[in-house]
Amino acid sequence: MKTIEISDIQASTIAGMGAVPHSEGVSFRVWAPNAKAVSVVGDFNSWNKEATPLSHEENGYWSVNVPDATIGQEYKYVLFTEVTELMRNDPYARQLTNSVGNSIVHDPHFDWANDDSFQMPNWNEMVIYELHIGTFNVKGEGQIGDFYSAIERLDYLKALGINAVEIMPIAEFPGGYSWGYNPAHPFAVESEYGGPLGLKSFVKAAHEKGIAVILDVVYNHFGPTDMDLWQFDGWSENNLGGIYFYNDWRATTPWGDTRPDYGRPEVRQYIRDNALMWLEEYRLDGLRMDMIPYMRNVNADGNPDNDLAEGYSLIQWINSEIREKFPHKFTVAEDLHTLSSITDSVSNGGLGYSSQWDAQFVHPVREAIIAMHDADRNMDAIAHAITHKYNNDAFQRVIYTESHDEVANGKARVVQEIAGEGDVDNWYAKKRSILGAVLTLTSPGIPMLFQGQALLEDKWFDDTDPIDWNRLSAHKGIAKLYRDLIHLRLNKHQTTAGLSGQHAMVLHLDHELKIIVFYRFRNGGYNDNTLVIINFSQEPAHDFGIRFPQRGHWRLRFNSDWDGYDADFDNHFTSDFISVGVEDPKHLLVQVPLGAYAALIYSLEE
Repeated sequence: MKTIEISDIQASTIAGMGAVPHSEGVSFRVWAPNAKAVSVVGDFNSWNKEATPLSHEENGYWSVNVPDATIGQEYKYVLFTEVTELMRNDPYARQLTNSVGNSIVHDPHFDWANDDSFQMPNWNEMVIYELHIGTFNVKGEGQIGDFYSAIERLDYLKALGINAVEIMPIAEFPGGYSWGYNPAHPFAVESEYGGPLGLKSFVKAAHEKGIAVILDVVYNHFGPTDMDLWQFDGWSENNLGGIYFYNDWRATTPWGDTRPDYGRPEVRQYIRDNALMWLEEYRLDGLRMDMIPYMRNVNADGNPDNDLAEGYSLIQWINSEIREKFPHKFTVAEDLHTLSSITDSVSNGGLGYSSQWDAQFVHPVREAIIAMHDADRNMDAIAHAITHKYNNDAFQRVIYTESHDEVANGKARVVQEIAGEGDVDNWYAKKRSILGAVLTLTSPGIPMLFQGQALLEDKWFDDTDPIDWNRLSAHKGIAKLYRDLIHLRLNKHQTTAGLSGQHAMVLHLDHELKIIVFYRFRNGGYNDNTLVIINFSQEPAHDFGIRFPQRGHWRLRFNSDWDGYDADFDNHFTSDFISVGVEDPKHLLVQVPLGAYAALIYSLEE
């Protein structure tokens, strides 16, 4: 192997990692501490391995400025070791031809037009819709959805009342079909989804509709396949991953031996840079970090012998910097261990996330609505799911009955779980799945729906099974029900401000009749005080006695049993009420008729 003479090469004076276009060419910088020499090859030098060597900087960094390189050209690094030459894609590449192809010099410029005027919804007024770009809106048989096809459905989301979408991971992964949790190139946007230009176009279009965009990112592992990061510069120990990864027992994760080395400064910087890139360059409004228990602990088992203190501190660093630079951006953790420290402030020793997915909501609520027999519905668990908080803040939790995890991996959509092998359009599946939606959209917390939920999408989530949008016309009434619930949640009619407040009190819990009544309020008073009544039984409750929390005119805002939502529903009659206290005005008894598997929402009106 020929040795490249590097002593006379001038390092780049342009800051930044990877390929950075500027007025006098393109700067290239890469970290390869074990390489003996590095060159960059590409369209600009006819892929000549020895034409463009890089200068050796401190701490294993290499750089050079290439005047002849331009935006759109393909390139790779060649790392020369004692024994071989390694062709590697740029770890910081924003764009690749595909996961096993070449890096592309990306044009960072984009016409954001009036995007600066977009405002992130307040967290207590946010309704999230989780979606998977590859299956959300597929245009033809055998095709894959992309950012541009997803844009076409933004009007549907806006009409539904959604003001934030959380998109499953979009970092370049092997092939075209994937959930996205196998990032091969963390900085590059999946080519089959439309690459970086497609993502920016999607964010811009969403913002124009008043919809925030949150991105799911994966830092608990990389890959495990199609990774140029693996043994990047030829060095490794124990036949493991080399400079970007742990090279001992700490490498092991459920997804492969590819846990990043959170203790190595350059790897910490790499992950930090990735997180900030999405917020700065793509103007994303937040990040959802996947399975952070495996960043805190090797086995996510809580055993202190397996703790990764450096992973914990890395998360604190990232969240602290986001909070300082972008106080309005939203960070959410997937950590179903229900620990207050996840959303506690970094100054208190916590991880500093804005919110976390809440297992104390999703699991008991799913169990309650999926259980075949009414007697098996645990009303105490439902009451706890409604009132649970982290650090005395209801909005430090994201609540849901469906997510990509909860409707796959041996589990299915709620309607399918209820229907079993039967038709998900049956009465039981529709009625009880709606009770889950009511709890999600009326309990304190940040509500989240999963793609297709308002269409009563069946089966389970699969990256090869796109959303069937024909179900929208088949279930227009159900879509209206979800829209009505979301509009009440967001106080669109200025009558239910309590649903966006911190406070919830369970006023009545009937274990025999399976009825729960809870009271929501923000500041209290007219058009704020809101009452939610839910019957978890298939037996209607005729003239069920409820003690309203305040005297006055309580107007019915929602009845899930209305046959306008679905012709199969019973249309059990109920109406407005005027509560009048005689002996004790704080406990005002009203007889309320309640349909089978039905929910009512009332609010106090002047």
